[in-house]
Amino acid sequence: MGGVASDPVPLWIWLATIGGFAALFIFDFFAHVRKAHEPSFKEAAIWSVFYIVLACIFGGALWLVWDHTHGIEFFAGFITEKSLSVDNLFVFVIIMSSFRVPREDQQKALLIGIVLALIMRGIFIAVGAAAIERFAWVFYLFGLFLLWTAWKLAVESFSHGKKTDEEYEPNAVVKWFERTFPTTPDYRGNAIMVVENGRRLFTPMAVVIVALGMTDLLFALDSIPAIYGLTDAPYIVFTANAFALLGLLQLYFLLGGLLDRLVYLGFGLSLILGFIGVKLIIHAMEKNTLPFLNDGQPIEGLPHITTPLSLGVIIGILVITTIASLIRSRMTTSGRAAEENEATPRH
Repeated sequence: MGGVASDPVPLWIWLATIGGFAALFIFDFFAHVRKAHEPSFKEAAIWSVFYIVLACIFGGALWLVWDHTHGIEFFAGFITEKSLSVDNLFVFVIIMSSFRVPREDQQKALLIGIVLALIMRGIFIAVGAAAIERFAWVFYLFGLFLLWTAWKLAVESFSHGKKTDEEYEPNAVVKWFERTFPTTPDYRGNAIMVVENGRRLFTPMAVVIVALGMTDLLFALDSIPAIYGLTDAPYIVFTANAFALLGLLQLYFLLGGLLDRLVYLGFGLSLILGFIGVKLIIHAMEKNTLPFLNDGQPIEGLPHITTPLSLGVIIGILVITTIASLIRSRMTTSGRAAEENEATPRH
């Protein structure tokens, strides 16, 4: 990992990239969201693959135009952010269920929530880049925060698991929105605001969008430090996040009921966050400036975790936990089927 200032990207490339992502989100709106419907499995699969292939093409271009190091950093960041976004879908399903959003109207809420998430993450990325450039010790904070998040996620995975039938507990912002702004008692299609009896009212769809946006904001607190553990180039951090969020709408409908089968995903993500947290702390020690640690001098002789190694570890953890989840799910299903057969009276 180099310094943020050592990898400058021209302003015109930033503007072109942001414009390109804006065009893709606008396309997503007109192609999928404008006409309310529940995407079929085939439609969701095709577009999910399309956005993943698009991200791979972009990563390959970075590899060729920039260098292979930044190309690998992009792929490591994209895979990590995509994996964390799958974990986000558990909460999205709970929110949609708690607010009883009709399936055919869920795309609009998801897309607007995702766009808000990207905007907020863009702010986080800029703040993180500025902090890293000025204060090397920020990596200590990022690393410790990821280790704490990894521990919390592991405990949660072992004690409760991921269940999409849990109830959603609105946070303070969502409760404030519901108290402050008058809303209609029920949905008006996928409309966010309507005029009734001369009054402008929000619909429950607006509350859902606020809930999704605030949830994404909380998820950004661990996803942004995580990817800064793989690269400190803000351009790669932003593009990896944008591509991970781009296909999230289709992934939501593609995975659907399969989410409950990924029983070990939370544990796998906790391992990934813990690994990146350790890497961040080692990097902070290599750049150490804290006066109370080694007299403010960099600490030498530490193990160096390369980006290709990080990519291999991340992919390995995801493959193992996914296969283990599917095996566990199949065994559970087979066990239930056997119990039902035993309980069925024989004549």
